[in-house]
Order: sequence, then C-alpha cells, then structure tokens
Amino acid sequence: MGRRASHVRRRGRRNLLALGQPRGPLHRSRPCAATRRAPGYLGSTHVFPPGGDTFFDEIQEVYDAIGEGLPAGAPRPAPGQLPDEREDIEASGLFEVVTVDHFDWTVAYDAEGYIRLLRTFSGHIAMAPERRERLFTQIRRRLAERPDGRVRRGWGTVLTIAGRRPAA
Repeated sequence: MGRRASHVRRRGRRNLLALGQPRGPLHRSRPCAATRRAPGYLGSTHVFPPGGDTFFDEIQEVYDAIGEGLPAGAPRPAPGQLPDEREDIEASGLFEVVTVDHFDWTVAYDAEGYIRLLRTFSGHIAMAPERRERLFTQIRRRLAERPDGRVRRGWGTVLTIAGRRPAA
C-alpha cells in the first residue's frame, strides 16, 4: 500500500484530519489547516506477531551475508505497537485527536508473490543486482522446503482521526 494524501473533510461544521502513519514533521499541518488540505498518508509496515513466521529471522543470515542486514537494535514492532503521532498532532495546536486505531493483518505469500512484493521496496530496488538475485534465490529455496511453500508476513498501520480546533 503506498502513501496517499488524504483531505480534510467537512462533516457538519467540523473539519477532520485523517492520518495513516504520517511521515515527516507535523509542521506541514500549518498550511493544510489554512487550505483545508491534510498531510495524511495511508501506509503500512511490517509487524511481527508473537509466535509469527520464523522465516524473517532465518532469512536475516542471507541479508547479512550479502551486506544488506538490519542494523543492531532495528525495531520489530508487534501488532498494535506501531507508534502514532497523537502528541505531535495535539502539540501543533491546530487539531485535537478524536481517535487512534491500529489495524493489523497477515498475508501469506508464495515465493514468487513475496519476491514481487520485495521488488517494490526501495531498498531492494537499490540493491546490487547480484545481491538481489542471491537473496531471491535463497527465498525461493527456503520456501520450497516448506510444506505449503508460503511465508506469512504481518502488516500494520495506524489511523489517526483529528478534528480541527476552532480558530481563536
């Protein structure tokens, strides 16, 4: 799911701001408050359900071997544990948060489906072709060894709805 700007919508006399995992500083809200355009994004990220698929731990050795491993201490958020922007939104003085909801789901991919997904990620696009092919070969091999040939990836997003504060 890519990022998309959302719009402030009028419901009665109340303007609403909807953000799904906003990226970047909230100061972008100042122009949007004046123009009724919201700096919202709809995006999702990898979450790691307790007892989830071990594939992601196992495949890290391949990422490490090709020089594309995660840095030590890289976050591995559980479902419902993604950070939200409530404090920044409220600190802007422009909006008051009405609700924050976490949405989590799991998608099962076969090897080719998972590789198609990885080909859309900027880090994999920028990866040297020989490294990328080594990784993809290992993904195919490891998933072929599984009884169902699938990997289950957890996804999560945070939806924040905020109402525009009345002008002082």
